[in-house]
Amino acid sequence: MKIDEQKRTREFSRNTVLESLLHELNQLLTASETIVLEKYKRPAFPIVFVMGPHRSGTTLFMQWLASTGIAAYPTNLLSRFYQAPVIGAKIQLLLTDPRYNFRNELGEFVQQTDYTSENGKTIGALSPNEFWYFWRRFLPDPVRDDWSDAELKCQMDIETLLAELAGIMDVFQKPFAAKGMLFNYNIPFLDSIFDKALFVRISRDLVTNTESVLEARRRQLGRDDKWYSFKIPEYDQLKGLEPIMQAAGQVSFINMAVDKGMAQVAIHRKLNVQYEKFCSNPKKYYDQIVEKLAIDCPAEYNGPRQFDITRKRIIPDYTLINAALDYWKHQQLTSGSNHE
Repeated sequence: MKIDEQKRTREFSRNTVLESLLHELNQLLTASETIVLEKYKRPAFPIVFVMGPHRSGTTLFMQWLASTGIAAYPTNLLSRFYQAPVIGAKIQLLLTDPRYNFRNELGEFVQQTDYTSENGKTIGALSPNEFWYFWRRFLPDPVRDDWSDAELKCQMDIETLLAELAGIMDVFQKPFAAKGMLFNYNIPFLDSIFDKALFVRISRDLVTNTESVLEARRRQLGRDDKWYSFKIPEYDQLKGLEPIMQAAGQVSFINMAVDKGMAQVAIHRKLNVQYEKFCSNPKKYYDQIVEKLAIDCPAEYNGPRQFDITRKRIIPDYTLINAALDYWKHQQLTSGSNHE
């Protein structure tokens, strides 16, 4: 998620040497990627978008989904090829697929099964990555976070986006799943450009979601009164408020936007996942995703039977957060969001 570099704590600062090398590498691969894309038009497999507020459980869900084998996904390795993802997918296949592991020369590349992360960041070559550098390439102004559907339809390079995703899926011969929270306010637009799609909406107990946002701010920015995550359309309305009221509004507005967007998606193209219920019974959602994607089940489910539910509302700020959430609920009921 885009954050002002000067505001990051040292632990979360960017690696400028890495950024420079990746930029150079991707520039070198761009011409070859253009040639590769000539044979691709539209994805043959469904794309799975994971939507919802930050700190709602989307990273755990992506880690779990990756471990099931149902879909390919943006790994930490693949994300480094953000301007040449089809070539990157082929390189990943070469380095990590057991079929190409000659006499265990590359045996250190193994599927990650650790369900830990820090502010959405995972560890391991094959662990899920948020893939924001890839998605932002297709925005006319990658610095902005707020786009109307009309702007995206007119200005986004949809043809190249579809071709690249088609190429990635062709390499892995699977659907492709990724976080789509950059487009929480643009679900109808995404729904309109993909022939095959599944929108998975993650929701979490609002109090614990808000508390987690505040904690993430402290961890990544060093204080809880600094904005964390994408600047949503209501940013100007929220930016001057005290931390609890601001974070509660941020979570509330995002949920309202996702509610509105999901309401316009056909029932066979969407799935609502409540975080606490997912943690208690992941297999239930495995079966539902397989059914929604209309794919042959790759194997019997052998993942975790359940996950521990973190932050069980035993927090000092519970009363204040709950009051802030009630305030925003009332505001939305009386006036609604200004974003259309």
